[in-house]
Amino acid sequence: MSIHEETEADTRAERIDPVLAAAGWGQNGSKVRREVICPGRIQSGGTRGRGLSADYVLIHKGQKLAVLEAKRAGLSHRDGVGQAKDYAGRLGSRFAYASNGLNWYQIDMANGAEGDMSLPFPTPDELWDRTFTDQNDWRERFGAVDFETDGGKWELRYYQHKAITAALEAVAKGDRRILLTLATGTGKTSIAFQIAWKLFRAKWNLSGEPVRRPRILFLADRNILADQAYNAFSAFPSDAVTRIDPDTIRKNKGMPPKNASLFFTIFQTFMTGEGEPVYTQYPPDFFDFIVIDECHRGGAKDESEWRRLLEYFEPAAQLGLTATPKRKHNADTYAYFGEPVYTYALRDGIEDGFLTPFKVRQMASTIDEYVYDGSDLLVAGEIEDGETFTEGDFNTRIVIPERELSRVREFMGQIDQRQKTLVFCATQDHAALVRDLINQVKDSTNPNYCHRVTANDGAVGEQHLRDFQDNAKTIPTVLTTSQKLSTGVDARNIRHIVLMRPIRSMIEFKQIIGRGTRTYEGKDFFTIWDFVRAHENFNDPEWDGEPLAPEPPKGPRTPPTGPEPGGEPPEPGGGGPDDPPRAKIEVKLSDGSVRRIKYVSATTYWSPEGKPITAAEFLERLFGDLSGIVTDEDQLRAMWSAPDNRERFLEQLSDRGYDRDRLDDIRRLVDAPDSDLFDVLSYILFTNTPKTRHDRANVVRTGGLADAKRDMKELLLAILSAYEARGERELATKKLGAFLTARYGSVSEGKARLGDLPAIKKAFLRMQEKLYAE
Repeated sequence: MSIHEETEADTRAERIDPVLAAAGWGQNGSKVRREVICPGRIQSGGTRGRGLSADYVLIHKGQKLAVLEAKRAGLSHRDGVGQAKDYAGRLGSRFAYASNGLNWYQIDMANGAEGDMSLPFPTPDELWDRTFTDQNDWRERFGAVDFETDGGKWELRYYQHKAITAALEAVAKGDRRILLTLATGTGKTSIAFQIAWKLFRAKWNLSGEPVRRPRILFLADRNILADQAYNAFSAFPSDAVTRIDPDTIRKNKGMPPKNASLFFTIFQTFMTGEGEPVYTQYPPDFFDFIVIDECHRGGAKDESEWRRLLEYFEPAAQLGLTATPKRKHNADTYAYFGEPVYTYALRDGIEDGFLTPFKVRQMASTIDEYVYDGSDLLVAGEIEDGETFTEGDFNTRIVIPERELSRVREFMGQIDQRQKTLVFCATQDHAALVRDLINQVKDSTNPNYCHRVTANDGAVGEQHLRDFQDNAKTIPTVLTTSQKLSTGVDARNIRHIVLMRPIRSMIEFKQIIGRGTRTYEGKDFFTIWDFVRAHENFNDPEWDGEPLAPEPPKGPRTPPTGPEPGGEPPEPGGGGPDDPPRAKIEVKLSDGSVRRIKYVSATTYWSPEGKPITAAEFLERLFGDLSGIVTDEDQLRAMWSAPDNRERFLEQLSDRGYDRDRLDDIRRLVDAPDSDLFDVLSYILFTNTPKTRHDRANVVRTGGLADAKRDMKELLLAILSAYEARGERELATKKLGAFLTARYGSVSEGKARLGDLPAIKKAFLRMQEKLYAE
């Protein structure tokens, strides 16, 4: 066999694998594996964009030291250099290699040195020593502990491995303040578990010697987060794990538990106690390692009591977990922990396919602002003629039930009411009102269709939340809340998030968006229904950019003045502590005012870089991308007339970020929802007036099937009807078998009636040529 006849599989098996084996890879604990880096962006119709897989990942002592990209012997060994660099950068590998089995190319990702290399290939220990010039015993000990994967039932994602490695490297170097920034839904709890697993198994502790197991504290600000973490750590021995909660303390005669290795609690429990706070019953050096979940929510704020707790346990290594990389609103958090050792952004998660994409429906109305003119009925409170109320006033200063009802009717009339939905309201009272309105307009006959979950709902609300999170249950379908559900809702199948109150900060905005990003089978996207112009947050440079430099905290510390962490904001009242609370204004709209409420909705479009763009910019970008593929109208027509070529063309568009759902958006943008996509693209490129699918189908019906025999003609007419109703996807080659089966019961029976398969396919293709002839 000549080198030009070799496949890549041949080259790998006959040329590359023996070289790696001769160097000792795959032996004595080192590993060689093919790794699926990411599955590709989730697209409509259950499809995905292009995923990424590395041919070889070389692992030694738990570290991914190198990536090797292989090409068949008949190609240049340099053809894989770009991929190797990309994969090594994603995986955090020091070295990238490319080879065709005959020649080898090496890149040092740390110093940029690269060039052809000679064999032998470096051994695992040689590559380890090249990667780590400084020797560190703890790095070696951590590497000797395998990840806990439940017997290989699941694999760490590449960014999780990178985050764990970065945090452990910081611990090994003696860092005591460590920060990981990862988007909501990317598995921060799993990452914390693996870090704790390695520390526990390696017997890392503050003494610096592996003489005992560490004492690790997992600190959250809500019971649901602490519970989720506690349950996620089930692989540890049962006697090594404990909860610090009021029941445990009470059973222990007021003393918190100390005989364990992993402790789980919430800040509120630690900060309370008879006399002194509970945490003071532990010596300051009791814990070796502390994980602070959702640390941006206040755990490290300079003015917070929580900060004093962390300072009390100052000797411990402290790991902060957050989903918010920006620092304008959480400067103290970043000043306390320092630069994140690893960041994985929401945009990265969506593009990789580990998080679900989203749409934003901007819902503007004629009653977004209200001016009282005396024509409506004042039910409660005091109001002056001409007084103006804007979004921040509604349901805090003024309540207009008809306004809220109009909003509920608007989104309930557009969503699939069977899909799980979260509604964020201004206050707990507002959440109760919206709950009742949803239950009044719903199609469902179940009285538990919608429930409120707020701080005031207590244990009953927690049960509603657990039922909502259970993907096997459909009731409750909708939850309303004000603050409580902005974090801690690990519900994978949320399809709609409705914003009925202003969003106070970018941190909160990201947390709320994160409620819908978790993936679920059949979930191609989720929708944000934005009644409060929250979509303007996407234009903020803080939305998903690089972190800003931290600013040191300023001024003396002051006691906290905001709501208790995880609670609800205080209901609006007077201007100060001595002022009598001001009654909310309630206005009942007149019939005429209600009839004048109108809504205008718009969809935000997104560039492949994850930034919002206007409809005009979206079309301009599409025009540019199309021009790089299609040179003239004849080429587009020829490509579109042949179903296999059409599918390849659509795959090219998908790779550029135009999946089926975005292409359907384009139909609406050019006001051609009933047109073939060919006509839409022809209009964008060549300004041809779009024809409808009905017009095209009629041309073929009236004159394009004259030569077809009766049975064949009936089949083609059925296909045309399906095309007219559902679009050009019905004309794909893979659909032909389904049409034969639907009409004749099986493909073989169809062949018996119509002739052999090539003849049927020929008629199918000829019909499409006529369909797009002009």
